[in-house]
Amino acid sequence: MSSSPAIAVTRLTKTYSVPEREAGLQAALRSLVRRKTKEVRAVDQVSFEIQPGEVVGFLGPNGAGKTTTLKMLSGLLHPSGGEAQVLGFIPWKRDKRFLRQMTLVMGNRNQLSWDLPASDSFDLQRAIYRVPPADFRRTRAEFVELLDLGPLMKKPVRNLSLGERMKMEIAGALLHQPQVLFLDEPTIGLDVTMQKRIRAFIAAYNQRHNATVLLTSHYMADVVALCKRVIVIHHGHILFDGGLAGLVDRFSAYKTIGVQLDDTTVDLAAYGEVMERGEGRISLRVPKAEAARATARLLADLPVGDITIEDPAIEDVIERVFAQETAREAEKAAA
Repeated sequence: MSSSPAIAVTRLTKTYSVPEREAGLQAALRSLVRRKTKEVRAVDQVSFEIQPGEVVGFLGPNGAGKTTTLKMLSGLLHPSGGEAQVLGFIPWKRDKRFLRQMTLVMGNRNQLSWDLPASDSFDLQRAIYRVPPADFRRTRAEFVELLDLGPLMKKPVRNLSLGERMKMEIAGALLHQPQVLFLDEPTIGLDVTMQKRIRAFIAAYNQRHNATVLLTSHYMADVVALCKRVIVIHHGHILFDGGLAGLVDRFSAYKTIGVQLDDTTVDLAAYGEVMERGEGRISLRVPKAEAARATARLLADLPVGDITIEDPAIEDVIERVFAQETAREAEKAAA
C-alpha cells in the first residue's frame, strides 16, 4: 500500500496586483489620483506531488515563481487559487502541528539573532518549538559533529563568516527535526568547500530522518548531488517534472565526443562541430542520433588513443530549456 504524498499541490496560483505608471512628474501626479495596476501571475496553476523522503530540485530562472511557491507551501503566503497540502495540513492555515514539522531556509535571509551567540539562538528555538531537553541536546550534538560547529557556538552571529553563519542557520532551522524542508538557495554565496559540507549535511539529515526536501538552487552541483528528480518552472508554469536523466534526454539534442589524438591539428569537421582543442584532446558536439555512427567513423579512420561520449552539462541543458521557452513565448506574443 503506497503512502500519501508528503506534499500535494493542485493548480496552485498566486497573482499580484502591481502598480505601473509612465516616467515623469505628470505621470507621478496622475498616479496619486488614479493608480494603474496590472495583474501578474507569479505562479500559474502549478500541480505536483512529492513522496515522503524524496529530495526534489525546484529549478527556474529568477522570477520564475520558485520562492513564491515555497512561501505558499510553508504558510507565509495565501494563494490566489488552487489547493495544497503538506503532511496533510493546509499550509496557510498555519496549524501549530504543521509548523512543528516543517522548516523554510532562505539562503539570503537571517533567522538567528544577530547579536547573540548561536548557542543562545538554539536555546530560543528549543523553547519556541517546545523540544524536550534530552531530544534537543542529542540533536544539537549531532549537528555540531556533522557541521563542525563546536568552535563557533559561543561567537555572536555577526562575527561569523558567511559560510559559518549559513551552517548555523541550517542547524538552527532543523533543531526541531522537521519532516519537510523547504530550502531556498541554501548554498548561495558560499565557496565550493562549504557548499559540499552543506550538501553532505542535507543528505545525511534526509537519510537519518526520511525527511522530504524541496530545494531551489542556481548551483547545479547541489541538484546533481542531492536530487534524483527535478521540477523546472518558468514564468509560473511547470515545464518539466521528472528525473535528471529524463531532462537531458528530452531537451538536449546533442552529445559531446571527446577524442584523444597525438595530432590535435587534424580537421575533424566531417565528424562533428569542434568545440574545444586541448593538450592531446579534441571535443566535438554531435547530434544525439549521429553520436554512435560518428564514434565508429572516428575509431575506423584515425589513430584514436581514447574516446568518450557524454551528455552535455546539466547547466547547458537547463539554459536550453529556458531559451526554448522564451523563444516560444516571443513567437506567441508576435502572432
